[in-house]
Amino acid sequence: MQLIIDLALIFIGYVIGSIPFGLLIVKLKTGKDIREVESGRTGGTNAMRAAGFWAGFGTAMLDILKGAVAVWLAQAITDTSWVHMMSAIAAIIGHNYSIFLPERNEDGKIIRLRGGAGGAPSVGGAMGLWPASILIILPLGALTFFTVGIASVTTMAVALFAIIVFAIQAAQGNLPWAYVWYGVGAELLLIWALRPNLKKLFAGQERVVKHSLHGWLKAKKRK
Repeated sequence: MQLIIDLALIFIGYVIGSIPFGLLIVKLKTGKDIREVESGRTGGTNAMRAAGFWAGFGTAMLDILKGAVAVWLAQAITDTSWVHMMSAIAAIIGHNYSIFLPERNEDGKIIRLRGGAGGAPSVGGAMGLWPASILIILPLGALTFFTVGIASVTTMAVALFAIIVFAIQAAQGNLPWAYVWYGVGAELLLIWALRPNLKKLFAGQERVVKHSLHGWLKAKKRK
């Protein structure tokens, strides 16, 4: 019986993660389908491109929240740390491959599930597992973004920070080691989702945000 409950919690985490806040916000604000804008992803970065800063900010905050809610729900029902961790992972999977965003071919068959890259819900999952983590991960993520100026690098760095934070806490006996595996799983999911960006990154073609140290130095070099 407990196994059924645990699996149900993980599935609910996936469904919560699947809620496409970026698509809904951009649609309400501009009437556009975010899947037809730039990268086609439904996360905060693409929502910002499609509908401006506040649309992107709102999307990011709600995507963080859904990662946290998936964990909080699991924590309210079971004490098993592995279920907490897997609920957070499931929320990232739902965000990246939303059950609500199937893409069909001409024959009406589902060929893939659309979504985002997973950065925001991975932050939310970490926050759900250990609330104080957001006070470390979010500032470090912002520092990375405004220094490196590349959204994909920042996204992958977030999970790396989670691994480090949880490993330090687990080594001190403050958190279970299962949470470290959350960071590892999140990192692998982010890298997989960002494969096209990694190709651009290695080719030197990845977009650099102008409002960053990297962007400023790049613009100065051009001049």
